[in-house]
Amino acid sequence: MAKYNIDDILNELGVQGSGDQQPAAPKHRVDQAEAALAPVPAVPAHQRAAPLATKGDDLGQVLVAQGIITSERLTVAQQVVKASPGKKLADAIIEQGADEIAVQKAAAEIAGIPFERIDFDKGLDGGFDGKMLQRLTGAFCKQNQIIPLRTEGNRVIVGTTQPENVFLLDEIRTALGVQSVKMVAIPAFDVRGALEVLGEKPEDTVDVNQILAEVQEGDVQVDKPQSEEVDTGKEASDGPVIRYVNHIIQLAVQQGASDIHIEPGERKLKVRFRIDGELYEVLNPPVGMASAITSRLKIMAGMAIDQRRIPQDGRIRAVVAQRKVDLRVSTLPCVGGEKTVMRILNDKSISVNLDDLGFAEDTLTIWKKQIDSPHGIILVTGPTGSGKTTTLYASLRQLDRNSLNISTVEDPVEYSLEGVTQTQTHEKAGMTFAVALKALLRQDPDVILLGEIRDMETALTAVQASLTGHLVLSTLHTNDAPGSVTRLVNIGLEPFLVGAAVNAVLAQRLLRRLCTHCKKMGRPSEEMAEFLSLHGFGNDEMWLPVGCDKCRKTGYSGRVGIYELLVVDDQLRDTIAGNPNVAEFRRTCIERGMVTLRQDGMRKVAAGTTTMTEVLRVTEGTH
Repeated sequence: MAKYNIDDILNELGVQGSGDQQPAAPKHRVDQAEAALAPVPAVPAHQRAAPLATKGDDLGQVLVAQGIITSERLTVAQQVVKASPGKKLADAIIEQGADEIAVQKAAAEIAGIPFERIDFDKGLDGGFDGKMLQRLTGAFCKQNQIIPLRTEGNRVIVGTTQPENVFLLDEIRTALGVQSVKMVAIPAFDVRGALEVLGEKPEDTVDVNQILAEVQEGDVQVDKPQSEEVDTGKEASDGPVIRYVNHIIQLAVQQGASDIHIEPGERKLKVRFRIDGELYEVLNPPVGMASAITSRLKIMAGMAIDQRRIPQDGRIRAVVAQRKVDLRVSTLPCVGGEKTVMRILNDKSISVNLDDLGFAEDTLTIWKKQIDSPHGIILVTGPTGSGKTTTLYASLRQLDRNSLNISTVEDPVEYSLEGVTQTQTHEKAGMTFAVALKALLRQDPDVILLGEIRDMETALTAVQASLTGHLVLSTLHTNDAPGSVTRLVNIGLEPFLVGAAVNAVLAQRLLRRLCTHCKKMGRPSEEMAEFLSLHGFGNDEMWLPVGCDKCRKTGYSGRVGIYELLVVDDQLRDTIAGNPNVAEFRRTCIERGMVTLRQDGMRKVAAGTTTMTEVLRVTEGTH
């Protein structure tokens, strides 16, 4: 009968021997660093916690309660999960900018699973077990997002981002040839770091088959001349890529987006839509599809797919849901690849009547009278995206296009207007605003629309045109209406010329409308109530946003304009001729009855159209 040493047997079972003469079996080096990892409490197999994936609702509420994310961020993340099959709420919240460690720690606590961190300062000498990682292979660890941490007796402790995956236990046990494996939760950041230590580069693996199965290649049809031939390229011509690009465009049009942002990063690819002036993260395609998606869009826009180091501009004419849509495409080289932004030019969004833009009744009456003037300059001012083009196009539609010769100079021409001669500038060819305007003056015009007054030459030509019997409509980038007058003087015009030529200036902003399906009356905060009281509003109740499925849980749907109309009368012309400073001139305009942007916004708050929060947000730079 063979003889066995009881201490050797106990050491193999992970139990310290009783004898002093025999040395204990050597442990793995990671166990020598007691501070590297916290002790791991045992969890019986029959008491395994519920999967993290089933506790997304609890996770969101816990993170909001702990102040890690806001309720608005949670709503956006939930929308991303809804639009991205197979995506977990925790991943979407992290991609919104939340602390990855805090989110995953909270998820582990909810599921009742131990949470640990890898000590990268110790690396293979106490941080994690490099030998066992090599036995499992880097590809296996990368695919299953696991890292072997250490041994405790005859049991191996394995860190994973998916501790609820019980089927993975048997695979690890078989691959390592051990009797017992215990799973603990670790951050995805630590998994990526451990793989990079060993030279393994993690990759995102997202299954988009479910999305692609619902989209057909013919759902978005590129509208281009049949004689145009494009070398599609192998990668961008694959069916899945075409269908995914079609899905992005379809979804953007369905949700009423004005812009599509495709932003590649080192580890993820984001697709964001600008809806009602706000950016929302909607999709997260596999990062490996970034170059293929960009190439496909370049092909559709007629751009060079082999040029990746310089910015490019193009245009896509497509038919989506039996509706013609133009997309203005811009690519920009960046660290992660090429960022692509598409402006959706939809005739439906620009075909708005002047009566539907949100003008107050008295302001609308005055504005209609101004655009019927036989001569002079009328300016629309505001930042980019404030709806200036929509207002100008709606104003041109009010004019009698059959009896008037209406011409425009734009950069670029975004929408076609029937009965209007539209000209596009071309700086490199010398076709500037000033050159085009001088040419138009020889075309017997009645009304001229200038895309923008940018320089002294264009401004002087516009003034000369207005003083010789033409009506000139144009835009400027200023914060308010009185500031446009001083801007023209700063460009180089004489103050008396500005006073003589300018008839009216309209400053505008766009506010988000309250969703009519879910808005409700409620008490404002103490700070808001005090603000309302100071401005003469009742502070007991006001309309508040709630959020529903029809407004993407934001409480807002659509936008409405607020306006500040300055009409230049004889007294103001004398004031302008004296070249006043901005503050003095603005004060004079208000004394003579000009309604400011904030005052018009407050009218819309009182009418229940929008909220005071929106008004304060967009009028922060005005008085």
